[in-house]
Amino acid sequence: LRPAVQAQLPAGRPQGGHRDPVAPGRLADAQRRLRHPLAGSGGGAGTESVSKFIGRENEMNNQEYMLQQVKAVLAIDSPSGFTKNAVDYLVKEYKALGYEPQVTRKGGVLVQLSAGDGSMPGDGILQEAHLDTLGAMVCGVKGNGRLRLTALGGMNPNNAEAENVRIYTREGKVYTGVCQLTDASVHVNGDYSKTERSWDTMEVLLDEMVFSEAEVHALGIENGDIVCFDPRTTVTESGYIKSRFLDDKLSVAILLGYARALKESGKTTRRAVWQHITVFEEVGHGGSASVPEGVGEAISVDMGCVGEGLACKEHQVSICAKDSGGPYHYDVVSGLVAAAKAAGVDYAVDVYPHYGSDVEATLRAGADVRHGLIGAGVYASHGYERSHVKGMMATFQLLNAYIETV
Repeated sequence: LRPAVQAQLPAGRPQGGHRDPVAPGRLADAQRRLRHPLAGSGGGAGTESVSKFIGRENEMNNQEYMLQQVKAVLAIDSPSGFTKNAVDYLVKEYKALGYEPQVTRKGGVLVQLSAGDGSMPGDGILQEAHLDTLGAMVCGVKGNGRLRLTALGGMNPNNAEAENVRIYTREGKVYTGVCQLTDASVHVNGDYSKTERSWDTMEVLLDEMVFSEAEVHALGIENGDIVCFDPRTTVTESGYIKSRFLDDKLSVAILLGYARALKESGKTTRRAVWQHITVFEEVGHGGSASVPEGVGEAISVDMGCVGEGLACKEHQVSICAKDSGGPYHYDVVSGLVAAAKAAGVDYAVDVYPHYGSDVEATLRAGADVRHGLIGAGVYASHGYERSHVKGMMATFQLLNAYIETV
């Protein structure tokens, strides 16, 4: 929700240590104003059959709603360990939908959407998505006033180069800067192209007139301050959604869309349904706690991998059969495939070579549940990512179809 839409939003990006105005004004304005050009034009394969549950008109409304929500949550910086602002936004949104969310001790959001119809006691389903993103932390100030960084999660220095950043101090001030290679001028540095990009060779230049360690500390910047990378969110006329951190804020928007559709349908699911929006997935333990009693199955809704050797495209929902943690529950994968086929949802089944999910953390913590993983196809993961409105809608449709047909 930044470069592509700045002309539509009120001025006031934090500068020079101003307090961050991110939450109420800019987000409310964004929600009112931003409308996707494809909203109402259809959600891809499977729309008619899934609409028997939620209604055709509601599905189109939810497409627009989910696009608004993904822009809204992407507008709130939330790297692992720094998610309170984004959590506060989600709590308000769930309450506005008529639910009673709880904030867990770890800082995630847990909410029950349905108590079920009583026909499947003890076999409720938990949908998981994560709100935390990649980012960085200040780990040193150089003598020339530039900042050393350490990564939060798998933030890769190769695609962090030349990105605008915000630095949040513990006093509530926000400064801007840019992440660059040390000695980044190609007309000066003859080894520019040969230099390996690592966090030892990268630095942040503050947008302040500071040239010494003492001058930086005088601003209130210290080790441990959070560094957030500009997501550069945009949605194209052709329906592509481009942004950092679609992993996994696109899925958060999809779960909000599901919650909204279920509430507006006035219907009851056979199984009890909960949602858990976790806040430490990118560092490995997001889904390791807060599994409600009565849950028999957990589905992680996270980005679907797109790349060489995989079947999924950005306009599809990906069903993961296996990732780095091993195979997902065979019956769950089979049930997801059967639901997608029955509803005409555009899907692909894939094996992810380098991947882990919230639901695997849930299992490693000792939960006795069946587990699965689905998500909209996302290309260039952990970089400047790209998905499509149709992939978002296919994931939404599969959630509806699966929970109704299990």
